Amino acid sequence: MKKLPTIQLERLILRPFSLDDAKVVQELAGDKYIAEMTLYIPHPYEDGIAEQWIETHIDNFKEDRSLELAIVHKEEKYLIGAISIGCNKKFGHGELAYWIGRKYKNNGYCTEAAKGIVKYAFEEMKLNRIFARHLGKNPASGKIMIKLGMKYEGLLRQHVRKLDQYEDLVYYGLLKDEYISEIN
Repeated sequence: MKKLPTIQLERLILRPFSLDDAKVVQELAGDKYIAEMTLYIPHPYEDGIAEQWIETHIDNFKEDRSLELAIVHKEEKYLIGAISIGCNKKFGHGELAYWIGRKYKNNGYCTEAAKGIVKYAFEEMKLNRIFARHLGKNPASGKIMIKLGMKYEGLLRQHVRKLDQYEDLVYYGLLKDEYISEIN
């Protein structure tokens, strides 16, 4: 039986969410800024949304749809955010997505977490390609993608509607061969 992994990093642990995390998820993801800077997080972030989302993680992983993990401070044990790889096993690729609570920004946590899950995706999930996208108004997210060695792949102008506004999506990608040559 497939079990959600726990990934130990230098300052962080990427671990499965539990229902005990729901209150903090709602608090962090409920910040309007987080909703404005991410594609799928709603605002307002209603009661029960975090629990419903967390309850999908085990089946998503078992059925090779996605891997969603909590980003937790290693020493202090507090929840910082979330990171995931959405999978398409047929094509051997995955979509990296992440968010960090606003009060934890600019500490390198997201980059560290992303490096950890990308390594796991290539080495354990056996994916050939990882891609990610960010809203055009969130270039900080793109900087993380560049730090991972991802290459700019394109811009989809006004491709999505978020909070009643059309937004650009900026795409980046990383191939397994590029990843391997980067770490060697």
